[in-house]
Amino acid sequence: MRIHIATDHAGLEFSTQLQHHLAAAGHEVVDHGPLEYDPLDDYPAFCIRAAQAVVRDQAAGIETLGVVFGGSGNGEQIAANKVQGARAALVWSIATAELAREHNDANVIAIGARQHTFDEAASFIDRFIATPFSGEERHARRIAQLAAYEQDGSLLPDPRATAAQPDVLAADDSSFDPEAG
Repeated sequence: MRIHIATDHAGLEFSTQLQHHLAAAGHEVVDHGPLEYDPLDDYPAFCIRAAQAVVRDQAAGIETLGVVFGGSGNGEQIAANKVQGARAALVWSIATAELAREHNDANVIAIGARQHTFDEAASFIDRFIATPFSGEERHARRIAQLAAYEQDGSLLPDPRATAAQPDVLAADDSSFDPEAG
């Protein structure tokens, strides 16, 4: 499997170890940076490029996943999720790694390199790679709703909406003023 990885300065040492670990497991590793330690570098460009590559490869039928990491993994997850078609999940345990794949068909995971030992993080990544999407209808339905919103902003109707309290997002002619509440 092809694995795209990206980090920032906080995960650079982790990145080197991870590349060796994944290659030893037989994976093709594509490193999206950084190439050298710079305490002022910024993760968005690295993580966005890794997520773009995952989405592009998957669209081409290439078996691929992504791993982005930094100090906490939070910003890296946010950056990856800005890419249309990326489903990045913050992973902090074996269970969250499994569920990211089984339920969410996540194609990128984010890990906080400062939050875990290398062995812990490697075990999360290994489990993520080894776990398939369940394909269950309820999960596929939810992923399709996310994709629809990403494509054109469509949402299912708000089940709480009434004539007195309409779904303000459902009507183009809504008079909803977010500043007025």
